[in-house]
Amino acid sequence: MPPERDPAGLPCCLLTRPEPGAAETAERLRRLGWVPVLAPALVLRPRPISPPPAQAILLTSRAAARALRAQFGATPVLAVGEATAAEARAAGATAVLAAAGDAEALLRLAAERLDPAGGPLLLAVGQGYGTALEHGLRAGGFRVLRRVVYAASPAVQLPAPALEALRAGQVSAALFFSPRSAGVILGLLRGSGLEAVATGIRALALSARVASVLGTLAWRDLQVAPRLDQTALLDLLGPPGQQGGPPAR
Repeated sequence: MPPERDPAGLPCCLLTRPEPGAAETAERLRRLGWVPVLAPALVLRPRPISPPPAQAILLTSRAAARALRAQFGATPVLAVGEATAAEARAAGATAVLAAAGDAEALLRLAAERLDPAGGPLLLAVGQGYGTALEHGLRAGGFRVLRRVVYAASPAVQLPAPALEALRAGQVSAALFFSPRSAGVILGLLRGSGLEAVATGIRALALSARVASVLGTLAWRDLQVAPRLDQTALLDLLGPPGQQGGPPAR
C-alpha cells in the first residue's frame, strides 16, 4: 500500500520528540523526503542549579546538557551517547566522553574511567529520571550528587496540525524515542478517539522497551531500531515507500 500524502503530495511522519532535538530530526526527515508532523509528547522546562564540585558530570540526555549551559567549567563530562556529548560540547563542556547510548553503557563508562575515591559525581537528570543509574553508581562505590536540571511534563493534547493530519489519514509513519513519550502519545490518541489510525501507520521505536509500550495498539507495522541512536532509527525508516532505506545522513 503506498503511503498517504499531505495535500502537497508528500508523505507525513509523526515526530513525537521534544526539543532539544525535534528541529534537527525534522530537518533530517525532510531530507529523506518526508513531511514532519510535530507532536512532542513531553514539554521540557529547565531548572537552573549551581553545580556542586564533582570529579565528573554525568549527563543522561541532551536536555540535561542544555540545562547546564556555560556551567561545566573544566569538569570532565560523561554523556549517555554521541548526541548528548555533542550537545554538551556546544554548551561549553571541554572534556567529554560518550557512552554507547543507554544508562547501562554510561554506568560501565563511569566504572572504567572514574575512581570512587576521586570525589563525588554530579548526575544531572530530568525530574523522575536517573534513579536506576544513581543506584548502580552507588553500588559501585561512588558518591552521587543527583540533581534535577529539567522537568519533563506530558503533553495534554496533540497539536492541531497533528490531529488534522491523523484524522485525514495523511500520516504513514511515526517515530518514538522513549517508553514514556510512547505512552503519552498512545494516551492522547485514545483520548482523541484515534486508536484506529494506527492500522495505517508504520511505528518505529528506538528500543525494544519503547516497542513494548507501543504494542498495545494495532499498528500497520512495528519495528525496532538495531541501535540506540537516531541515525539507526532514520535508517530503518528510509525514504517514503521503502521499509528501511539507505543510511540517512
